[in-house]
Amino acid sequence: MAQQEQAPHHPAPPVHPVDEKPAVKRLVPAALQHIAAMYAGVVTPPLIIGQAVGLDIAGRTRLIAASLLIAGLATLLQTLGIRKFVGNRLPFVNAASSAGITPMLAIAETTAKGHQLPAIYGAVMCAGVFCLAIGPFFGKLLRFFPPLVTGIVITLIGVTLMPVPVGWAQGGDKQAADFGSMKNLALAGFTLLVVLLIQRFTKGFVKQIALLIGLVVGTIAAIPFGMASFEGLRSAPIAALPTPFSFGPPEFQPAAILSLCIVMLVLMTESSAGMLALGEICERKTTGATITRGLRTDGIATLLGPVFGGLPTSAFAQNVGVVSLTRVRSRYVVALAGAVLLVLGAFPVLGAVVSLVPMPVLGGAGIVLFGSIAVSGIRTLSEAGLDDSSNIILVAVSLGAGIIPLAAPTFYSGFPAWAQTVLGSGISAGALVAVTLNLFFHHLGTRSSSRAAVLSAVSPGSGTQIP
Repeated sequence: MAQQEQAPHHPAPPVHPVDEKPAVKRLVPAALQHIAAMYAGVVTPPLIIGQAVGLDIAGRTRLIAASLLIAGLATLLQTLGIRKFVGNRLPFVNAASSAGITPMLAIAETTAKGHQLPAIYGAVMCAGVFCLAIGPFFGKLLRFFPPLVTGIVITLIGVTLMPVPVGWAQGGDKQAADFGSMKNLALAGFTLLVVLLIQRFTKGFVKQIALLIGLVVGTIAAIPFGMASFEGLRSAPIAALPTPFSFGPPEFQPAAILSLCIVMLVLMTESSAGMLALGEICERKTTGATITRGLRTDGIATLLGPVFGGLPTSAFAQNVGVVSLTRVRSRYVVALAGAVLLVLGAFPVLGAVVSLVPMPVLGGAGIVLFGSIAVSGIRTLSEAGLDDSSNIILVAVSLGAGIIPLAAPTFYSGFPAWAQTVLGSGISAGALVAVTLNLFFHHLGTRSSSRAAVLSAVSPGSGTQIP
């Protein structure tokens, strides 16, 4: 009897690290590390705005719960996606951005009491529509962001955010009597030392969750010195689902809408930069379509968030740092973090457990996080042809423009309000200068080989990638 011919065996194609589904024992701690890195940033905008408009503790709790809930939904939508419509399908965290705090405070100061949050929410919803309308054009502009430009932007993300963990290391609250005290600095330094020791003397998964271990050890060390407060845990309600328009229906004021739309441009620039950074870190092509889907997610979250009390939504750079530092690139890790945010938003008492981490502990770990973002940018720049004198000038001027708001916060005080909003962010200012100088040196009036090299590095549909 003739033997039956067996069908050839074709091995399954390898799974890209971004699409890998880690085992639960790796998935959960890695997701918790993302939560620990971002929690303070998520609750800061609603906490500041809530205090500015005079909300009581219960009102601020509802505002924070809404922020966590919207962050969870946006992060799930971003990481898992819906067909080819929304979601960049990268390990990308979306949450309420601190960039909108200043203009929202200005709206609160110029609006009658009782109408402050409705005016803010009306402007935020219009900013979401604005993002949805112009988001596709950002994806088509990807060819103007070669590695030379993205390296500058990524570096500036890390550098300009460094004051955040420095402030946390000092205690977080500048009005507190112990702000900058030796005990705060010692706790931040201890946490940083723990992270460094784990990085130096451990291997494998333990090394990957060095930040999480540092946060836990730092918090435990703070308890005997009374530096870990349990007040938030005792006063938080067990469940507090946000209800639609609990702070009043939205009101639409032209000046407020204009200011938030300008902020949205800044957020879109930063979000696009974050996607490009993750494309480099994860070695997955960041195409124009990827950025369009990601910005569409930002727009949807910003438009619908105010229904439940949410604020303008954008990328969280600190979580880009987590991915860069740990090299855990699975989007399902961040998706689980988004699901945890949903639970924290629905049950504030659980969210209060995360908030037990003292600010100095967050500061010690944050220095590593934000520094690692800058290192990613420097690595990208090192591969972008810095032996060319025009590229050296481009990088030097762009970095200088990005550091101006950090070195001299009042530098643009004489400029119009809209210009202060755009140029006051070192990330957006540096990005604008880098894109403009890249056009000047490599696009306008030249067909040199250097221009061809720049365009071949990033072309529409090809994205950027680390070899």
